[in-house]
Amino acid sequence: MASVQHTEAAGPAIALPAEEPAAATGFSAGDPQILGLPIFVVGSLALAFSLVGYVPPTAAGIVVPVIFAATGVGLVISTLWAAGLGQTMVAAVFGLFAGFWLSFAVLLLGLFHNWFLIPVGASTKSIALFLICWSIVMFALTVATVRLPMSYTAVIALVVLALVLRTIGVLNADNSLDKAAGYVAFAFAALGIYLFLHIAETAMGGRGYPLGPPLVK
Repeated sequence: MASVQHTEAAGPAIALPAEEPAAATGFSAGDPQILGLPIFVVGSLALAFSLVGYVPPTAAGIVVPVIFAATGVGLVISTLWAAGLGQTMVAAVFGLFAGFWLSFAVLLLGLFHNWFLIPVGASTKSIALFLICWSIVMFALTVATVRLPMSYTAVIALVVLALVLRTIGVLNADNSLDKAAGYVAFAFAALGIYLFLHIAETAMGGRGYPLGPPLVK
């Protein structure tokens, strides 16, 4: 498109190109889910493999580099990106999960190195306290997402289920419940991959995949 400007001295009309608005860049463009979802999945997979016994309990610390340096940091970036776009709910979800993964990494490091000076007899309930607090918050987040497509609500509901199973397993020293929590973690990781593929498809101009209707319209 071109705009036409007339001046008294110019005589014939001079066509000047209209200025196009600057393209959005940085935190004012894109979809933060394209990063937040796969970075959430990689931490979930690391946790799931650990819980089902792929590595022995003595090697459980191997998940820390993934859940801290990848998932935790990646979700912080996704949170800032969503906040920059004004996507309040997306920022809340990614921010809460960033808090979970980062605090989980600190918990593991603290237990391995005895940073918190927790007596041996109190370690079980200390870990349970961490899990219970996050179970409550994630349950509230599940309720808060009922107006989103069902797939999103299902992911967070499965996270709550895994946390509850892990809590009971810790309190009762029941490895079978830990493994059950691991299999649930595989389930919400699989849903996370599905959501990521949906976002990737739409980012490239596709129609995306069915996500299910919201529980509350």
